[in-house]
Amino acid sequence: MSKEISRDIEKILIDESEIEQRCKELAAQIEKDYEKEGKTPLVVGLLKGSVPFMAELIKYFKQPIEIDFISVSSYEGTESIGDVKINKDLDLSSKNKNVLIVEDIVDTGRTLREVKKLFYNKGAADVKIVSLLDKPDRRVVDIAADYIGFTVPNEFVVGYGLDYNQLYRNLPFIGILRPEVYTD
Repeated sequence: MSKEISRDIEKILIDESEIEQRCKELAAQIEKDYEKEGKTPLVVGLLKGSVPFMAELIKYFKQPIEIDFISVSSYEGTESIGDVKINKDLDLSSKNKNVLIVEDIVDTGRTLREVKKLFYNKGAADVKIVSLLDKPDRRVVDIAADYIGFTVPNEFVVGYGLDYNQLYRNLPFIGILRPEVYTD
């Protein structure tokens, strides 16, 4: 049985063209900052949510970059449980590298805090964070992204990499999921 997943969306918050434009702006700012410091970043996407954002972002870099991925988990259903587990580590070494973590959303901040600590423990020279979305109302730890695409309200958002139970990542926009989809 097939169903169109966009029917589960209550409202589109950020459309595809807004995301594309913001990625161009973020890439220009990030590249300028790394160039000024004479650094080549190791751009690390947090799987799976960062993939659409990272793909859009890195195509606007004009300078060389290295890319890799790490997979961590901390969510069950709609809640971050705070217990960060590494499912797939980097293939490249981050020792003495300038790591740019690419994340889909900064929510509670627990996952990013642990991943950032992990890179410093592995000997990274510097660790910065770029996130497509920031949801400051949900923050429970003191961490902030260095670069933010959009600030969103405390709503359950999906699309452009963000999921609910592994669904909706393929939507080309950020939308608010209808509450009846995820409530009992």
